[in-house]
Amino acid sequence: MTEGTTSAAAEGADTLTRLEQEGEIAADYLEGLLDIADLDGDIDMDVEADRASVSIISDTGGRDLQKLVGRDGEVLEALQELTRLAVHRETGDRSRLMLDIGGYRATKRAELSELGAKAAADAKNSGEPVRLKPMTPFERKVVHDAVKAAGLRSESEGEEPQRFVVVLPN
Repeated sequence: MTEGTTSAAAEGADTLTRLEQEGEIAADYLEGLLDIADLDGDIDMDVEADRASVSIISDTGGRDLQKLVGRDGEVLEALQELTRLAVHRETGDRSRLMLDIGGYRATKRAELSELGAKAAADAKNSGEPVRLKPMTPFERKVVHDAVKAAGLRSESEGEEPQRFVVVLPN
């Protein structure tokens, strides 16, 4: 190995270790939250796409966990921000940690990928830009990725919380 590959490998290992530490801090924080709320759930940690990923799952169907998702994922978004703050407090570094509860984000990701592909097809067929409804940053990212995979370009327009995706024809 050359010196450049050795340092790149060491840097990758350091990043993985840091992300695993973020996941562990987040898991501890969320376990405390579940205890306070008297909710049952198991914590699953992973590293995906250069970010820590933490999921709260339930063996009992997760009806109680839906309270932690809230309407349109609003409570989930707030819990994710609080968890990121807890990680920041411990590490001093800004976290890009992703939180999923009861598979909500995974299901939402599949729906949004389908929406992005459909919007791309509509833009291709009509030759006109397609404007979608306002979305969270997570939702917009998934749609942008789906549009890119379909071979088109997209942009975000507007100001939060009314920011939305526009799919552009070629």
